[in-house]
Amino acid sequence: MPAVSKGDGMRGLAVFISDIRNCKSKEAEIKRINKELANIRSKFKGDKALDGYSKKKYVCKLLFIFLLGHDIDFGHMEAVNLLSSNKYTEKQIGYLFISVLVNSNSDLIRLINNGIKNDLASRNPTHMNLSLHCIANVGSREMAEAFAADIPRILVAGDTMDSVKQSAALCLLRLNRTSPDLVPMGEWTARVVHLLNDQHLGVVTSATSLITTLAQKSPDDFKTSVSLAIARLSRIVTSASIDLQDYTYYFVAAPWLSVKLLRLLQCYPPPEDGALRGRLTECLETILNKAQEPPKSKKVQHSNAKNAVLFEAIALIIHHDSEPTLLVRACNQLGQFLQHRETNLRYLALESMCTLASSEFSHEAVKTHIETVINALKTERDVSVRQRAVDLLYAMCDRSNAKQIVAEMLSYLETADYSIREEIVLKVAVLAEKYAVDYTWYVDTILNLIRVAGDQVSEEVWYRVIQIVINRDDVQGYAAKTVFEALQAPACHENLVKVGGYILGEFGNLIAGDSRSSPLVQFKLLHSKFHLCSVPTRALLLSAYIKFINLFPEVKATIQEVLRSDSQLRNADVELQQRAVEYLRLSTIASTDILATVLEEMPPFPERESSILAKLKTRKGPGNQPGAEEARQERERERERSLNGSAEHKEGGAAAAAKTSLYPSADLLGPTGPPPSTGGSLLVDVFSDSLQAGPAPLDLAPPNTAVSEDNFSRFICKNNGVLFENQLLQIGLKSEYRQNLGRIYVFFGNKTSTQFLDFSSTVNCPDLLKTNILQPPRPAAQC
Repeated sequence: MPAVSKGDGMRGLAVFISDIRNCKSKEAEIKRINKELANIRSKFKGDKALDGYSKKKYVCKLLFIFLLGHDIDFGHMEAVNLLSSNKYTEKQIGYLFISVLVNSNSDLIRLINNGIKNDLASRNPTHMNLSLHCIANVGSREMAEAFAADIPRILVAGDTMDSVKQSAALCLLRLNRTSPDLVPMGEWTARVVHLLNDQHLGVVTSATSLITTLAQKSPDDFKTSVSLAIARLSRIVTSASIDLQDYTYYFVAAPWLSVKLLRLLQCYPPPEDGALRGRLTECLETILNKAQEPPKSKKVQHSNAKNAVLFEAIALIIHHDSEPTLLVRACNQLGQFLQHRETNLRYLALESMCTLASSEFSHEAVKTHIETVINALKTERDVSVRQRAVDLLYAMCDRSNAKQIVAEMLSYLETADYSIREEIVLKVAVLAEKYAVDYTWYVDTILNLIRVAGDQVSEEVWYRVIQIVINRDDVQGYAAKTVFEALQAPACHENLVKVGGYILGEFGNLIAGDSRSSPLVQFKLLHSKFHLCSVPTRALLLSAYIKFINLFPEVKATIQEVLRSDSQLRNADVELQQRAVEYLRLSTIASTDILATVLEEMPPFPERESSILAKLKTRKGPGNQPGAEEARQERERERERSLNGSAEHKEGGAAAAAKTSLYPSADLLGPTGPPPSTGGSLLVDVFSDSLQAGPAPLDLAPPNTAVSEDNFSRFICKNNGVLFENQLLQIGLKSEYRQNLGRIYVFFGNKTSTQFLDFSSTVNCPDLLKTNILQPPRPAAQC
């Protein structure tokens, strides 16, 4: 860029800036600015034509006023006129004003484009650079439409100056980001890639940035850049710093270009050509070797440039994941940074090792640094570094060190920053389940997790422990004993009460033989927590009480007394009141056989992905490595198959099986919200005299198909469920009752992969029922 001579100095601008700085108050500043704006406006509107110097000076003042935060609504045309000047300083001020103040919807865009087009055609490198900078700064779609075809031609032209090529490459990169559909690269692809061989490293650096962005969108079109990038990288890393003197930064040869070339190579898999692959491996080994050399300077700029190239080379090694020797060397190099005094290096080392831990070649090497990582977790001051340490412990965990890592995470959880506690809870829950050889350890871990960080334990966590206990017979007795002991603490977190209520309601009979945990003791222990809990937890405890009546007939009278109390039957919450009324009525009128059927143990849950793992995957912040997690799952696939999966059941504590399960047992422990309010239809007076004898069953079965009588029993205490199911069709029923009115929905589900044709359904209503229907049945099925 040409130097500005002293004669080009604008004394008037300097005086104005000095006046603004000397203002004692905001009012004085505004007064001075308004006076100057009035003077500039009068000069622009005056009869006397202004010369280029005056226009430049006044446009500069307007630009300074705008940068102070004041609106400028004139002077744009004068700035456009400066574009036609042959003086660099005047043209520069014109382009600067346009880049800052003119928006893409301005009426002057056409005039600006004409001025830019003239400068691009002038072949004056200074003018071409100014125009290219303006296009990149504005980056509007109109400019992309006007110049997208010209800029690639300037970039690859043989007679274009190197400085103009750099500006053209970066301008094209900007337009490709703002309007990718308007940048035609098909015919220019090969010639743009060939710029990687340019002798001018500035052109190569700019071209590499452009090619990397284009290769991410169209890798096949730019795959020829791999060989050229490796050749250029090889020449850089094997050369002495004096060979690239103009591009050597604190004794590091072309660090920015090296980083860009390494990033470009990360867009592609390892080269298939053996010679090319060997040359790339040699480059990476050289970078690792240079990192071990004593520093050539004590200045931080030297170490920053050196480490920038090193970390990008390690990122490429991890991306290729094909050279065991390089992976282990990279891991050892990162391990040296774990105790470095520079916080940023410790952070980057932990982050890179998280990805290395997912490789089968370097996983064992990463595990050797476990003590260092644990120490960082305990002593690190920066919370972001501690979070990366947690991520690395999670990534390096396997069967051999699971108990140690989980114990350290639980220990750290007591003092962990609240911003990362929930994520740690999820990771501890996932690791405890994934590597639990002894499920008693898993139960102890989750209960300890609830004790330490109960507020951060989400529903998915305690749902999951319920599912694991239900699916594994060998741990049910231990789980019942453990939660019973945990509930005896004076202060229990509500999530522990939920887990205790569910497990004791299902498996309390397994510990009832001990007088210290007799049925009455279990019930009194649970009921002592009742008044301290929220409504959903109270609803779950009421369901546990009705389960107790089935498990322990000897406590039936005590539980009925609780259900009969005014605090339950007249509870202000409709859900608690309804449960108390229905459970009391069920325990009074139902026979022992019906109670045993309705309140049977929950069946095993179907095999599905853990809901905790699914939630952890959604937290893809900077601390989570999606690729690492996928690799971990690949290595542990056999382990996952051996675990019983989960079923997310948001409506009920741990059992959503009520919606689709074919088992006759009822999930009475899941708290559900009040039924949704919808428009009235099929309203039936269920307490009318004509129905006291019981309505005739609805004929919902297809012709010549018998519906199992067991399916009807599930609707004694439930409002929804599956009425009939075979390999072709599923028929479900959902009902809703308020006082003496009811509404019934019948759903038909297509279980095949093909569409039903001419499907129809008919609801036959008995005469007794027809007289009480306020609105006739209407179709409610969709196939």
